Amino acid sequence: MSEPRFVHLRLHTDYSLVDGVVRVKELIKTCTAQGMPAVAVTDENNLFALIKFYSNAQNAGIKPVMGADLWVQADDPEDEPSYITCLVQNEQGYRNLTLLISRAWQTNQVRERALIRREWLLELNEGLIVLSGARFGDVGKWLLAEKTDLARERATEYKTVFGDRYYLEVQRTQRPGDEDCLHASVALAAELDIPVVASNDVRFLKREDFEAHEARVCIHDGNTLDDPRRPRKYSEEQYLKSAEEMAELFSDLPEALQNSVEIARRCTLDIRLGKNFLPDFPVPEGMTIEQYFEKVSRDGLEERLVKILDPQAPDYAERRKIYDDRLKFELDIINQMGFPGYFLIVADFIQWGKEHQVPVGPGRGSGAGSLVAYALKITDLDPIAYDLLFERFLNPERVSMPDFDVDFCMEKRDRVINYVADKYGRDAVSQIITFGTMAAKAVVRDVARVQGKPYGMADRLSKMIPGTPGMTLSKALEQEETLRDFLEDDGNPDKEAVNEIMEMAFKLEGLTRNVGKHAGGVVIAPGKLTDFAPLHCDEHGENLVTQYDKDDVEQAGLVKFDFLGLKTLTIIDWAMKAVNVRRQREGDGPLEIERIPLDDSPSFDLLKRGDTTAVFQLESQGMKELIKKLKPDVFEDIIALVALYRPGPLESGMVDNFINRKHGREPLAYPDPQYQHEWLESILKPTYGVILYQEQVMQIAQVLAGYTLGGADMLRRAMGKKKPEEMAKQREIFESGAKEKGVDPDLAMKIFDLVEKFAGYGFNKSHSAAYALVAYQTAWLKAHYPAEFMAAVISADMQNTDKVVTFIDECHSMGLKVLPPDVNSCGYRFTVNPEGDIIYGLGAIKGLGEGPIEAIVSARGDTDGFDDLFDFCRRIDLKKINRRSLEALVRAGALDKLGPNRHFRDRATLLATLPDAIAAAEQDARNEEAGMTDLFGSMQTAETPVVEWKPAREWNDELRLNGERDTLGLFLTGHPIDQFEHEVRQFVSARFNALQPTAKGEAATVAGLVVALRITRSKRSGERMAFVTLDDKTGRLEVSVFGKTFAQFGERIQKDILLVVRGGVRNDDYSGGFNLVADEVMDMRQAREVFARRLCVSVPVEQQLPDTLDRLFAPYRGGAIPVTLRLAHKEADVAMPLGDEWKISPHEALVDELRNRFGETSVQLEY
Repeated sequence: MSEPRFVHLRLHTDYSLVDGVVRVKELIKTCTAQGMPAVAVTDENNLFALIKFYSNAQNAGIKPVMGADLWVQADDPEDEPSYITCLVQNEQGYRNLTLLISRAWQTNQVRERALIRREWLLELNEGLIVLSGARFGDVGKWLLAEKTDLARERATEYKTVFGDRYYLEVQRTQRPGDEDCLHASVALAAELDIPVVASNDVRFLKREDFEAHEARVCIHDGNTLDDPRRPRKYSEEQYLKSAEEMAELFSDLPEALQNSVEIARRCTLDIRLGKNFLPDFPVPEGMTIEQYFEKVSRDGLEERLVKILDPQAPDYAERRKIYDDRLKFELDIINQMGFPGYFLIVADFIQWGKEHQVPVGPGRGSGAGSLVAYALKITDLDPIAYDLLFERFLNPERVSMPDFDVDFCMEKRDRVINYVADKYGRDAVSQIITFGTMAAKAVVRDVARVQGKPYGMADRLSKMIPGTPGMTLSKALEQEETLRDFLEDDGNPDKEAVNEIMEMAFKLEGLTRNVGKHAGGVVIAPGKLTDFAPLHCDEHGENLVTQYDKDDVEQAGLVKFDFLGLKTLTIIDWAMKAVNVRRQREGDGPLEIERIPLDDSPSFDLLKRGDTTAVFQLESQGMKELIKKLKPDVFEDIIALVALYRPGPLESGMVDNFINRKHGREPLAYPDPQYQHEWLESILKPTYGVILYQEQVMQIAQVLAGYTLGGADMLRRAMGKKKPEEMAKQREIFESGAKEKGVDPDLAMKIFDLVEKFAGYGFNKSHSAAYALVAYQTAWLKAHYPAEFMAAVISADMQNTDKVVTFIDECHSMGLKVLPPDVNSCGYRFTVNPEGDIIYGLGAIKGLGEGPIEAIVSARGDTDGFDDLFDFCRRIDLKKINRRSLEALVRAGALDKLGPNRHFRDRATLLATLPDAIAAAEQDARNEEAGMTDLFGSMQTAETPVVEWKPAREWNDELRLNGERDTLGLFLTGHPIDQFEHEVRQFVSARFNALQPTAKGEAATVAGLVVALRITRSKRSGERMAFVTLDDKTGRLEVSVFGKTFAQFGERIQKDILLVVRGGVRNDDYSGGFNLVADEVMDMRQAREVFARRLCVSVPVEQQLPDTLDRLFAPYRGGAIPVTLRLAHKEADVAMPLGDEWKISPHEALVDELRNRFGETSVQLEY
């Protein structure tokens, strides 16, 4: 192989965030294609991509050179910092660079940049090679400013400290100053005997990527591409040039090229990937960690067995032996694999959480299969009782790190993380970084903005891209016909512009754009974190995270612990507190959710009815349908439900088999009527002979073919991956194993084929069982303490108005009373009063934060509440509650009881009086602060200003109800349909609470407000369709608007409007109610045109009447509805039909105008 001529030593990937469109995998492919022996990645102020780059380069046979471009703070902090490149020469250099970058982020962030100080660099210089930064470095800047003495002094300082590890960097990227800096640098290098090195300051792979890179920079900086004032810091020459191109560019300076190769040779870092390092867990003196681990595990099992086994039972010794043997087996494997410390660490922080009232989940994932975990109280589900397998969690035949995912209450999880940080040291514990990317919908908007395209165009284009997780531009084009039409339609005047947006968006989609914090990942290092990974934090030095993401941090040697927040645990915690308050009031002892019976009839009755809204894991419509078919009556059925409700089982027919076998409609077989074996009955009996769980796959292999459970886990994995060569090998093992056990070979292989088929759908029973327990606990609470449970459920989702509405509807259907918001009784969360009514949580009011609510509750104290609006404004801290928050309280009805009449009709008066009430309260506060002291020292305050109610016209129903919907998401004091009720009663077939299915060929007419709307596309035909939820105050109805009907009437369907729909009504097994398939959709005006006979208006006889009527009717004439006047005269009332030229279109605006002019009762549409 010929001697390399050049190596790129300065290159930014997309992980630089501020610039760079180089993707790591594409970089390595390009380097391989160009025959480059080595390449460096030097992202700006971070090492985010280091592990990815290192492993990809190593795998491709390319030498990775690690480094970073660093901002160095100027001697005068007000001056602009300078740039240098640090390259890692060896392990010490890696540690020093990690420390430099971590220290900059933690202690020296200035104007959104992490700056290193020069003294740090000089102190931590060992193992680092420094490039001067060309014209962006301090030396380069001074050379361009003709301050040669300063440049010489700084270069000499670097050379003194770094010796032959300091290089003057030169560039030829056709940017202003490049050439001047190069010549000055070469001269200084000759004078000071410092080597020079060439770089191309790479930001993209190909010249044609320059425009995409400029767009990326503008997105980050908030500029537009054509803004003449924006900085233009890059050139189209900054691509990954070949060695030949660089040789031609620097033909006059060959040593600068050769030095790049020499530097690459000098930089050799060997990172041990995949070797894990656990922190030391403290154990009592005189014991090894293994001995201590065994002791606490045996002690823990004793505590468990006292509760689950009866020592007086005749089979106690036999049952006890099963637990003892299993514990010994697990302990031996865990010790042999070197993981006792891991178990002890997890058990310790879980135990601390439980002791400090932090709710912890019963388990999650395969960890629930470990008896040791159960003994140590890491999990709360007996694995032996539910046939859960240890080898599914930790396979002795396949060494891999155990991984407990632990669920904590969302509200208190951070307390456990703080405990761990305190125990192991703040410098040893950190959370884990995540990287946000330019996702499909967002990148379209970003690109449109930087290209200067109209907002409306970007908004329209973005809305055509589905918001489903994992959506890409390619998928959107494939799925969305409207998007394709918008881009391809020659009649679209914006065609060229929108295609420009999409072309650029495709280039930028998926690039890394920002950083975040992993939801639950925490790493605990055996020493300082910076020995393993660099650190990153926000501008306040808080929210410390590793710079490596969850995959890379484990590769780097750190062990990840998952502290996951589960909202349901918070709900259970809040509900149980309310339940125990009630029980104490009723003279009962406290209840522990862990002690509830798992065979409770009311709970299973609730499940069978499908009343599972708000029940963990069981609340979706599809799951409700499955539950009603399955009719669970034992806890094992709930475990099965969690496993069955997934695409694989639902599409494979397994679900139907399971249900039919449970209810006797299909004979039980283990596993198939044609191919079954008696040895499999005990394994498959809990699932009625259906192979549902991964554990069953493993047990079948063990029982039928003599596999160890570790080997059976390998078989399960092989079946999941479906690799032909591995499966051929496993078939042989299975066949010979079955033969040795005396099983008929043909039968054994038929069963193998069945197992292989279902293994792909198999679910982890350990996870399913643990989550089934949480599901059961929520169902039990809903069945026995519905008000306390629903109050907790709503409180946990108060910021999601749609969910609040859904849950309050559920409360009504359960017969629970939800009291409206009221500052005299409500707190932040939803609560339950002694009468069992749910008290509204003020936190669910939009525009009202936790601070203002705390101020209200604090001002109310233990009193009976506020007397009126003036008393309220005087007592609350107006510094904590702004005018907007007070207005939200009025519109939500929370101040209704503080008005002059204590009624919702006071809201207009309350809002009109609010400024005076606030001013009076502020004046009152000033008077109190500026109290006058008399000669005897007592306080003399000015009189409290007197304020009175300000008269205001009462809000109409629409204004009042819109205020409720805008602040609460629902209507409390009425319904928008009320104003039309007398009309719709004339033409609807029935209200929703009295609706019945229609006969074939017949149609019903219904009317209701659109409260939910989902528009989608048929997978079969590709046609658009809508699923609409209508509300008519008596109930809700699901309406399906398919293909041709949607094409004809789709534009009329919008949220929050009243629709009149005709179509066939049928029973809906899915929801348990009715479903209407629409044939025709109308708004209220169109319905009036179809059903109304005439418009009658009662008017007084007066001279200006003809002119008044002509002015009022003019905009609406030309319709189909005749008009009749009822003329009121002192002699007689006369009905006078108007001629055809007066026929009108019955718009609501016309009806309103007529009522405003002639009175509310003067206008009537007759049907």
